[in-house]
Amino acid sequence: MISGYRFRTEVPTRFSDFDLFGHVNNAVYLTYFEMARSAFWEQIIRWDWDAMGIIIARAEIQYLKPILLNDTVQAYVRTARVGTTSFDLEYTLSRGTGDREEICTTGKTVCVSYDYRKNEKAPIPQDQLSRMMEFDALV
Repeated sequence: MISGYRFRTEVPTRFSDFDLFGHVNNAVYLTYFEMARSAFWEQIIRWDWDAMGIIIARAEIQYLKPILLNDTVQAYVRTARVGTTSFDLEYTLSRGTGDREEICTTGKTVCVSYDYRKNEKAPIPQDQLSRMMEFDALV
């Protein structure tokens, strides 16, 4: 486990993720973040999609090392900040090398709680807000 994270999930790579040089194409990393984020929301936050949606307002990626064809990828997710209608998620992607993990990529998304019926941002539902705060020990 990478320090500071409590949630980890394996991200399966697909042959189409790789370029001619045998490493994951830079555009695919946001898909890896999305896969990890979806697992986090489903397993930990238990977001109620019927009640409220989420839109991504901003995404950041820092590429540190390439992810290669035969690497096993682990994705870590944590809630870093919560506001009234938005929250930040941070990500770390790692690859296994022997008995240790190497950090390959870090990133962040700004997520906005969004009411699609009203077509506007809305307060984060209390149940999900409480789970985010509790799971990642935010004050």
